[in-house]
Amino acid sequence: MNEALNLPTAAGKRDRYRALLPQLEALLAGETDLIANLANTAAVLKEAFDFLWVGFYLVRDNQLVLGPFQGPIACTRIDYGKGVCGKAWETEETQVVPDVDAFPGHIACSSASRSEIVVPLFSSEKVVGVLDIDSENLAQFDATDQQYLEKMVQLISIPG
Repeated sequence: MNEALNLPTAAGKRDRYRALLPQLEALLAGETDLIANLANTAAVLKEAFDFLWVGFYLVRDNQLVLGPFQGPIACTRIDYGKGVCGKAWETEETQVVPDVDAFPGHIACSSASRSEIVVPLFSSEKVVGVLDIDSENLAQFDATDQQYLEKMVQLISIPG
């Protein structure tokens, strides 16, 4: 893969995701180290969309523990079922939150965060982590983000 992403400049969100997906696939192809792949995925998404925060939490000893990320300092540990990340882990479903202030039990790692999407990562049909993305804009995330982010996390090889 090139050192820079090749993205259409005036494209809409769907077109940017479509252009990004094969580039991420090429970047991750052949790399078996989970941390390297999580780090590059976070960097790709941050660069492509300039989200406030993009990162991963991994299940460790019955908590989500901070993994590779791009953005401001983050919460280090999140309990099962707590906040948007813990809810995605508990429900095993992507959580799209248009206004984090309206989400019961939201954990405010950054006061600048206004909306959030959290996509669970699976291995052997079990949640082993989550992709967490925060935006400074209300209602930043929608079904398009969910569709493509779910495809992107499926590209990541997670040891079972």
